[in-house]
Amino acid sequence: METREEEEQKNEELLVNLLETKQYTKFRQTCADLQAADIAAVMDDLEDEDSLKMFRILPKSMAADVFAQLEIDDQQYIIRSLSDKESASIIDNLMADDATDLLEEMPANVVKKILANARPDTRADINHLLRYPEDSAGSVMTVEFVDLRENMTVADAINRIRDIGIDSETVNILYVLDKERVLVGTVALRYLLIHKQEEVIGDFMNENVVCIETTDDQEEAAKMLQKYDFTAMPVVDGEKRMVGIITIDDVVDIMEEEATEDIEKMAAIVPSDKTYFKTSIFETYKHRMPWLLLLMISATFTGAIITSYEKALASYVVLTAYIPMLMDTGGNAGSQASVSIIRALSLDEVEFRELPKAIWKELRVAVMCGITLAAVNFVKLLIVDRIPMEIAAIVCLTLVVVVIFAKFIGCCLPLLADRIHLDPAVMASPLITTIVDAVSLLTYFQIATRILHL
Repeated sequence: METREEEEQKNEELLVNLLETKQYTKFRQTCADLQAADIAAVMDDLEDEDSLKMFRILPKSMAADVFAQLEIDDQQYIIRSLSDKESASIIDNLMADDATDLLEEMPANVVKKILANARPDTRADINHLLRYPEDSAGSVMTVEFVDLRENMTVADAINRIRDIGIDSETVNILYVLDKERVLVGTVALRYLLIHKQEEVIGDFMNENVVCIETTDDQEEAAKMLQKYDFTAMPVVDGEKRMVGIITIDDVVDIMEEEATEDIEKMAAIVPSDKTYFKTSIFETYKHRMPWLLLLMISATFTGAIITSYEKALASYVVLTAYIPMLMDTGGNAGSQASVSIIRALSLDEVEFRELPKAIWKELRVAVMCGITLAAVNFVKLLIVDRIPMEIAAIVCLTLVVVVIFAKFIGCCLPLLADRIHLDPAVMASPLITTIVDAVSLLTYFQIATRILHL
């Protein structure tokens, strides 16, 4: 039996072969049997010109669905390559939130031209979404949903779903609004199927509504859907009038975007919204260079510390051999603590007011880790390295202090950053490692000068 990967590879080879041999009728028939995401995956692997050619040949009924699955830069290339009328047709058939995401990345003159040719209702929906701040719930929501009234019967509700459901993002959950469009309840589709046709919506709707506001951060929306296990979350404005919904597919995109951004920040890289191979060499350079410069400059402090203890190093050259081990261990210990705290912050498992509790936990962990590392290292230094016991004692004592300090810093900095509304990920590995390196050297040389009376 073929695996999923083997099946996808087979489909890709078939579509490319049909395209190259100009068997366009068979190509369309084959596409009709595939998922939009699989076709988009094939297009992503092709050169731009071949990808555009493939898109033009796609059945019109599939074009918008495939387009929505493409990477943003592939979408931009296709939109720019199509005629104004063709571009407007694609935009008209996209969900409003997907169309808005695309147009936000396009030049203003291109957006203006596309919107001018789009349907009035599409233009109104997109303009509505473009008003919201970037990364807010309003900017990622879709305005296509099914709304009902309290006085509707089950039969009326089902007829309304038939009328507008085809253009809605989802019909699993229906939203009950009053005359001012204030959200007053929700109804799951399955309840319409089990209640009698003449029953009134207001009699069995769920009035305990959970919603978010348009100005809330998109990450907060993702957390809310995860917390309540919803497939869609209603979005309301400041006056509690319902304006859209955020669905589970939006949440997956949000979580991927936020996780990618945090990982890049933790690795000291300016976040980018493009994939690795789609990002040019110069763009990659620009994203990485600022932090590298900052960390290089901050690392001069460690050089200054070593220079100030040249006499001690000259007297006991063996001390130099253990500097990398101490600095690396401290950096790793700090990174462990910071990553744990950053994850807990992102999942709302810890708050700033719990800082003393978090410190107390990390200090106990640090003491156990430090003593274990020191004990193992002490045996290794005496048996393998065969250095004097007093030098081994200096290295191991420093190791304990460094691990404790590193975990303390790794715990505190992300929580402090979150408190002053900075991104905790910025306080992760690179910055913490730089601080811990300097403290490790100071601690090492201070302990050495006192024990060896330098």
